[in-house]
Amino acid sequence: MWPLLGSDLAGRVGRDLERSLWRARNGLRYVQAMSRPREGATPKDVVWKRDRAELWRYRSETPIRYAPPVVIVHSLVSRSYILDLRPGSSHVEYLLAQGFDVFMLDWGIPDERDADNSFETYVDEYMPLAVDAALAVSGAHEVTLSGYCLGGVFGILYAASYSEPPVRNLVLLATPIDFSQMGPMVAAVASGRLDTAELLDETGNVPPDALYTGFYMQAPTKEIAQYATLLENLWNDEFVDAYQAMAQWSRDHVPLPGAATRQIVDDLIRRNVLASGRWELGGREIDFGDVQANVLNAVAVKDNVVPLAVTEPVMQLVGEPSKRDELRLTGGHVTFGAGSHAFKHTLPALSRWLADHSDELDSPKER
Repeated sequence: MWPLLGSDLAGRVGRDLERSLWRARNGLRYVQAMSRPREGATPKDVVWKRDRAELWRYRSETPIRYAPPVVIVHSLVSRSYILDLRPGSSHVEYLLAQGFDVFMLDWGIPDERDADNSFETYVDEYMPLAVDAALAVSGAHEVTLSGYCLGGVFGILYAASYSEPPVRNLVLLATPIDFSQMGPMVAAVASGRLDTAELLDETGNVPPDALYTGFYMQAPTKEIAQYATLLENLWNDEFVDAYQAMAQWSRDHVPLPGAATRQIVDDLIRRNVLASGRWELGGREIDFGDVQANVLNAVAVKDNVVPLAVTEPVMQLVGEPSKRDELRLTGGHVTFGAGSHAFKHTLPALSRWLADHSDELDSPKER
């Protein structure tokens, strides 16, 4: 008995010593930023470009098994690599492995040339051209649009704008509709205490720091708790890599064009027009009920950026009732792209829905 206890104690001491050494090494690397994670690592080709916007088609050795192609439409306020965070932890990589043909519509980094970009710029100018490019490259006649956060709003507006848009499926990932339920993040502008002009810098856009502050104020103590968790797990290379990638993305916002900001403040926040299911845009009224596609409203019940109450109206407003489905997930705002929950629950469920609403090819097609 005593030798066994001694052996067990020695093992624990040795393990703790080893972890302390790894903590010291990883802590030094983290502070010195020596091991910056490689984000957006899935190989891709630019197949369309206009101004700062680009459409990427991802490469993979896995043959294409399903049609139509999936065109991901990203948000305006963050970097799209949250959906391709790092090798082995990538929304894009997962869908490719399931046999989907995956594109990403990325808006780039706006500058003073983009200050006049409005929702019309994205919905009426960029999106039709980008979708046409995806159709031409893939040889398809329709697409699945998958919009993340504000990208989902673009998807709704595009799919509802035409009598026969080439959209079979519309996937909405954490898409905000009822801005009256957004809480502290929009309270200052909703009440008029903060005006749009006060948000803009000399370029005519909202600077990234202002956007980061807004997200940070949603949970100001969360960063301290995350640092405590990092310290506890510094010995674990995999944990540190994942933490660095997520921390990097959460601080890596992009400017928000001034014209689009005015529409967000005046129409989406103060008038809450999306909650009515209609919006006058580009000289015509867009009715969300005109969407003909199959609609999946994917929501995260612990989302503190776009809370559940903000996304729920999709099920009453977008498309035909018989074509609506809802996917409720237990994670937070990033569960669609990162974290163990995404790969155990979110992405398998999303992939099943996509497969059920796509055509399985008789013969898988090489990319």
